[in-house]
Amino acid sequence: MSQPFAEIGKNFGFGFMRLPMLGEDVDIPQTKEMVDAFLAAGFRYFDTAHGYLNGKSELAIRECLTSRYPRDAYVLTNKLSGNYFDTREQIRPLFQSQLDACGVTYFDFYLMHAQNRQRFRRYQQLRAYETVLELKAEGKVRHMGISFHDKAEVLDQILTECPQIEVVQIQFNYLDYEDPNVQSRKCYEVCRSHGKPVIVMEPVKGGALVNLPEAAQGLLDRLGGGSNASYAIRFAAGFEGVAMVLSGMSNLEQVADNIGFMKDFRPLSRQEREALETVSAIVHSQSLVNCTNCRYCTEVCPQEIPIPDLFARLNAHRQSQPLPPLPADKPGPAACIRCARCEQICPQQIRIRDLLTVALKELSL
Repeated sequence: MSQPFAEIGKNFGFGFMRLPMLGEDVDIPQTKEMVDAFLAAGFRYFDTAHGYLNGKSELAIRECLTSRYPRDAYVLTNKLSGNYFDTREQIRPLFQSQLDACGVTYFDFYLMHAQNRQRFRRYQQLRAYETVLELKAEGKVRHMGISFHDKAEVLDQILTECPQIEVVQIQFNYLDYEDPNVQSRKCYEVCRSHGKPVIVMEPVKGGALVNLPEAAQGLLDRLGGGSNASYAIRFAAGFEGVAMVLSGMSNLEQVADNIGFMKDFRPLSRQEREALETVSAIVHSQSLVNCTNCRYCTEVCPQEIPIPDLFARLNAHRQSQPLPPLPADKPGPAACIRCARCEQICPQQIRIRDLLTVALKELSL
């Protein structure tokens, strides 16, 4: 395994993006239980970002993890998110606010967040990479990397221009493996060609690979080997060079399930792989919205439209599944003013404005 991960051990991480919530606040007691169970099973890697849960993820890290365990008991990753700085001079104060929020004096990994062609150029212009390398030289960052959402050719260009990048976090799951927009396989292969260890995000695609169409669910049920999430996460973890697979767990039951199959990890069998190929084909035939519920769009929407909730409802409608509720205090798709801020920040490159019009019609909202 590559040097950045040499001392971490198990290759399974806890993403603090989808924590259990009590209204607008993190369910701290349950999150503490989840952290305790995760660490007790021998796992150490935690991942957060400044914007996760509207800033509450970092604070939950401090309350549930860093204030309760010694610094050498865990590995902590944070990110430099582009919508929180406009000049180079703002990066260091932002970074310090992240350290303070998380209750630590350094981050083990610090990633340039959601890099794509346009964002990489902006980070270059603002000398963000140089600033983070300075922080690394000062001991405030152990390893510098990127999280990435774009085509493989862009990733190759970034890694060629910035060989100091030590790790790459990519979206990687069996549904996106050959997807022409996400290009999971091709991005993985670029990482391998540059010798960069891979961190996997969205192995269950924001829960989309847990809630499957009936025909696809029947295939996995017949395997009889575990939960839907187990197949998705084991798929990602089985690739050479994948140093860490993240799971955004939302309750104690999910932690227990994930620990159960990752503590003594075994790769997918040939039968399981073939089943996932068929499941992928079935899901792709459903014409579902490619939303992972990251909620970056809701952070920038001036109308406060609950875009991921609308897309979840639209997907359920198209699969003839029970429709999830919509927030009663939020406007519907008709409130969209087509400003495109959501599309500019969407990692999945979804044509959100057009799909909100579709949702308005199909859901009779």
